[in-house]
Amino acid sequence: MTMKTRLLLKVAGCTGALLLALGVAGPAPALAEVRIDITKGVVEPLPIAITSFAGSGGREAQMGSDISKVVSADLERSGLFRPLDPKGFLQTPDQLRSGEPRYQDWRAVGAQALVAGNTTAMGDGRMKVDFRLWDVAGGQYMQGLSYTATSDSWRRIAHIVADAIYKRLTGEEGYFDTRIVYVAESGPANARKKQLAIMDQDGENHQFLTDGQTLVLTPRFSPTAQEITYMSYFNKKPRVYLFNIDTGRQEVLGDFPGMTFAPRFSPDGNKVIMSMAQNGNTDIYALDLRTRRQTQLTDSPGIDTGPSFSPDGQRIVFESDRGGSQQLYIMGADGSGVKRLTFGEGRYGTPVWSPRGDLIAFTRQRGGSFALGVIRPDGTGERILTESFHVEGPTWAPNGRVLSFFRDVPSGDGRGRSAKLYTIDVTGANERRVITPLDGSDPAWSPLIP
Repeated sequence: MTMKTRLLLKVAGCTGALLLALGVAGPAPALAEVRIDITKGVVEPLPIAITSFAGSGGREAQMGSDISKVVSADLERSGLFRPLDPKGFLQTPDQLRSGEPRYQDWRAVGAQALVAGNTTAMGDGRMKVDFRLWDVAGGQYMQGLSYTATSDSWRRIAHIVADAIYKRLTGEEGYFDTRIVYVAESGPANARKKQLAIMDQDGENHQFLTDGQTLVLTPRFSPTAQEITYMSYFNKKPRVYLFNIDTGRQEVLGDFPGMTFAPRFSPDGNKVIMSMAQNGNTDIYALDLRTRRQTQLTDSPGIDTGPSFSPDGQRIVFESDRGGSQQLYIMGADGSGVKRLTFGEGRYGTPVWSPRGDLIAFTRQRGGSFALGVIRPDGTGERILTESFHVEGPTWAPNGRVLSFFRDVPSGDGRGRSAKLYTIDVTGANERRVITPLDGSDPAWSPLIP
């Protein structure tokens, strides 16, 4: 069985169908829909009622309850929604199986939007899940979608439903049907065991990909979401590996002379960009995955490392100390036109270009403090999102609105520190811990699962 659960069928339909069916008396006047404007920075969470998805009883009812809880948790964790307590609801899930809700009942509990759904066993091991979304404030139907898949896909369907609701109410793509790969850490500080692990973005469906016999570092997702590139040490020498998530197959991309750092994919998935130290100098190279041909992109007396492509593949951001201090620079994908991006105090590093192309995430070290921030590609609008003793490893959700990173926090015994994973939105107002079985570092966020 592959790690990625594939939906057997996804049926999209009935968006606006109820309004059309009720429109026999003539066109209704246009109504202002409930909408979250996430371009305004900090947003007051939208009160939303999410009922348990109705089922005929037993397994269907339990699965419907589980799906609604995952949908609710996804939306709440985004910081844009405030799911209401179901104990106060005045209509039951069964009463919402057909027809419109009693809008006055949902306004009475403070809801501005309402979600209801059904789960139906198909008899062949598959299930059908449908949901409907209403604008309570405006008293109108907004959207309905239906999905058919194997019954063990229920959690993934819940994430897809949450994505659909997120997109309908914000106008932006969701990010819930995604995964995060990271380095799971355990053991004493002087003999740290590091292995690759993968999980859903909410920390569920956790699996280890490597056994921890060799040290692994800096995993990165391919744009196809099927492969991961990462570093490992073999006979004390760094290697760059390609790992296929579905098959578990590992492939060595190369034994490179000198030290190799931070491999990342190009947006088309055909290249890996990295830095290598040769003859005492560290520069950035691109490796064509089809021909295995290396191309040197930088040639400076400083240390050039941490490269990341722009989403259109035309530019690269990287860190360098060529100017005397560690700062961020931008150049063309062929290494031309190098331009300094940051001029602030402290050391800037680990730049990552947003999938939207509008921001570059970075970390900054100044004195004894680390910070995670964002800056526009033209060098303006620098903002710090969070700051503490040590934050590192930013990675973007595919919608470019949320970042994951890791932070060193005091260990439970009070004698040291341990690494934990977090997420934060681009306003810096919604920071959340991601629970993992072991310590976690170097997260990498996948694209939406195909």
